[in-house]
Amino acid sequence: MSTKPSKDLETFENPNPERDYTIRIEVPEFTCLCPKTGQPDFATFQIEYVPATECVELKSLKLYFWSFRDEGAFHEAVTNQILGDLVQACAPKFMRLTGEFNVRGGIYTTVVAEHRDPHWTAPEPVTLP
Repeated sequence: MSTKPSKDLETFENPNPERDYTIRIEVPEFTCLCPKTGQPDFATFQIEYVPATECVELKSLKLYFWSFRDEGAFHEAVTNQILGDLVQACAPKFMRLTGEFNVRGGIYTTVVAEHRDPHWTAPEPVTLP
């Protein structure tokens, strides 16, 4: 196999650091293992972030998410771990990570975790007529 799962997150220089803009990424095929039963858990992750000086490189992101496939993890813990790793890699102005986990025992779980640089102020929304 030419690629393997990896916890290494690569970044590249933000091409427009003078402007606040939002990058949205959807990861629809996340899998990990239930730490209680060992059965697979499936989730879709949505990443929304305002980059500062670095952006997350997508192939490394794919391999990073793949690296959880054989690991046991509670939904809340893995969502916060992923957010922490992403923030450490690219130090965004703002990042929101939403994990929508598939039904297990009749229960759906959604975990939302956020990071905000304390020196950043979000722009005011624009309402057009």
